[in-house]
Amino acid sequence: MSQTTSASDASMLSRLGTFMVIPWSGENHQDGRDMAFLMAYTLGDGIEGPSGSEAAALAVAEEAGLPVGGAILDVAQTPRSPVKLLVEGGKAVLTMPYLQVACAVPDEWTAAARDRGTVYVILASRPWPQAVPGRQVTEDDLKAFIADETALTSAAHCFVPVRSLMS
Repeated sequence: MSQTTSASDASMLSRLGTFMVIPWSGENHQDGRDMAFLMAYTLGDGIEGPSGSEAAALAVAEEAGLPVGGAILDVAQTPRSPVKLLVEGGKAVLTMPYLQVACAVPDEWTAAARDRGTVYVILASRPWPQAVPGRQVTEDDLKAFIADETALTSAAHCFVPVRSLMS
């Protein structure tokens, strides 16, 4: 099956600009087990600048049925959700309306994702222009962005079930 990109898809992508994902894992303070996280964000380099990229990211969240501002949606409990996550061969592929993005994931991230059967996904609407391809994002850089109140409250948060080619 093939999919044709429509003008509205192209328009949304040009408004979003460069769209990235970054994985990390760590201990969940509620149960002491590792949790896999995946944050999707735009660099803010869309044709309408950072504010247009932010508006486009919010439109993607709305189209995907993801609440913005704190509530965490369990995608497994949402019939026919367009948000999917494939984890296979050391890579994670996140699919949602208008987007399909992939990244390499470390073994510990994959182990945490498989152990829980879910990944905590954050769709940040606030652009993060400092986290560009080819530049290393340090743990402190990530913490500073994620801990920012504006970034957290303007993001969509969800648990997405882990799928593989065998599931």
